Parts: sequence; structure tokens; C-alpha cells
Amino acid sequence: MEAFLGGMALLLDPKILLVVFAGTLLGIVVGALPGISGSTTTALLLPFTITMGPVPAIAFLGAIYCAANFGGSITAILVNSPGDPSASATAFDGYPMAVRGEAGRALGMSAVASAIGGIFSVVVLIFAAPLLARMAYSFGPPEYFALAVFGLSMVAMTGGDSAVKNLIAGAFGVMLATVGQDITTGVERYTFGIY
Repeated sequence: MEAFLGGMALLLDPKILLVVFAGTLLGIVVGALPGISGSTTTALLLPFTITMGPVPAIAFLGAIYCAANFGGSITAILVNSPGDPSASATAFDGYPMAVRGEAGRALGMSAVASAIGGIFSVVVLIFAAPLLARMAYSFGPPEYFALAVFGLSMVAMTGGDSAVKNLIAGAFGVMLATVGQDITTGVERYTFGIY
């Protein structure tokens, strides 16, 4: 609990609040633009955070991502064109409300639902992250192998028409990934002395 309170104290700094405010405005504007999602914007603005400290950078990018998820519902409600993939379902009920003249009510409901969902997910993350971290530390070779097999089976089933072709493409990707330096152990694999 003391770590949570320490983090909240960091966020109450006026500079951090200004960064969060700027990220929220930018996220709402970008989220309202169809075709640009919050994750795309976060990835595009990542180089701009290099000069920031770690706390302002994460606060800025997190504010952009969360606000973009709400911003996508603005165009979904007003013009029936979701600005973000997560706002696709909002267009089903929000746009008919806007047609009946209840656009403000629909936007307010979307803002409240986004806020409640965001707060709930942060609370769950606060309590679940330490448990998941402990579980991740207990992973050994059998668990990593099972995870790799699960990933390859998901690649085989989710892409294209032929599961066999997808599995071959996934296995080829794994084969390419085995060449070079292992990220976790630093061991050189199949390099034959060429870096």
C-alpha cells in the first residue's frame, strides 16, 4: 500500500498533472480521428518521450492511450464512424441516440463508462500485478515450451484460410528467431562466429 501512496504522491506534482492533461487532450483528439488508435499514437509519440523522465513519459503515454479509447466513441456516437476499434460497439447504441437528439446523453454515458472501466482496471492491476509477477518467476522450461506451443497454435488458427500454411509460417518465424543472441541468457545461437 505504501508503494501505491508513493506513486500517487508522484502524480500530484504540477508538472506531471500538466503532462497528463496534455496527453488526455491529445488522446481525445487522436481517438476521434478514424483510423488512428491509441496504441498507434502511443507508438508514434514514443520517441518524443526520450527527453522526459520515466514518470512523466509513462504518465503522458498512458493518458494518451486511455483518452484515445474514450475519444473514439465521440465520432462513433456523432457520425456513426468509430474513431478507435474499441468504440465499434458504441456506434450500435450511441448513433441512434444521437439521431433522436440525445447525443449529449450518449457522450456522457460513454465518458462515465470509460472512467469506471479505467478505474476498475487499475484497481485490478494493482492487486493482480504482484501475483502475476510471482507466477512468472516460477516459469521454467516446461511452461515456456507450453507457452510457445500455445502461441504457434494460435497463429495456426487465427490467420488466413489454411491452418497448415499458418503453422509453417509461424514455425519459420521461430526458426529465424533462434539465430543470434538469446535475449534472456545472452548465449550466441547458430551464429558460427559471425556477429
